Amino acid sequence: MKRIAFKMKLFDGCEVEYKKRHDEIWPELVSLLTETGIVDYSIFHDKTTNDLFAVLKIANPELMNSLPAQPLMQKWWAYMGDIMESNADNSPVSIPLEEVFYLP
Repeated sequence: MKRIAFKMKLFDGCEVEYKKRHDEIWPELVSLLTETGIVDYSIFHDKTTNDLFAVLKIANPELMNSLPAQPLMQKWWAYMGDIMESNADNSPVSIPLEEVFYLP
């Protein structure tokens, strides 16, 4: 399994709404992510900066390249676009993070 980490940015004042939307994540989106091979997916919030830190595991990271073309993924991104930094295609601004330490 490959671990992938990245950060995103939440708009000020949207912390409660972001948590609410993820507490109510669409079951069909969960299915899409797991069918893609994503497991053990967590997102952490730094309250001092509103940075979101995400980490997930996936057997074949190349499969993630298919997600942006999925209508359901596009719908989720549009749904989230009003509360976090997004690109022109509604995908979240996502900055890859380099792993520098791991203790299995």
